[in-house]
Amino acid sequence: MSIRVVLDTNVVLSALVFEEGRLAWLRRAWMTGACVPLVSRATVEELLRALAYPKFGLSREDREELLGDYLPFSESVTGTGMVEDLPECTDPDDQKFLELASVGRARFLVTGDKALLSLRERCPFRIVRPVEVRDSLLASR
Repeated sequence: MSIRVVLDTNVVLSALVFEEGRLAWLRRAWMTGACVPLVSRATVEELLRALAYPKFGLSREDREELLGDYLPFSESVTGTGMVEDLPECTDPDDQKFLELASVGRARFLVTGDKALLSLRERCPFRIVRPVEVRDSLLASR
């Protein structure tokens, strides 16, 4: 059974844009079914905006190809919004990841974001750095 995860935008970008980078293993994990990334309208919209940043130098075709390596392996979750018993993140832009993890019943929210990581003890799911979840994902294959 695949592990349900929420990946923050920076984690997805690192795995997609830097094919040989430190998170290349994560891309392989979702493509082989070791995990199922959960997405919502808000998280996909943020990813689309981020992929278009000039610093990445990606053409429209490049962006579509990268999305094709991610979205078909993801599960879309609807019904996010204010969820009871969730802490409020100090960065309002990150609240969507907490809500998605809660509504989607994720096992992990994978992030390097300090605002999210500071909430580790206050959520019903685990908030972890990518390196902390790697062994779990690779062991489930």
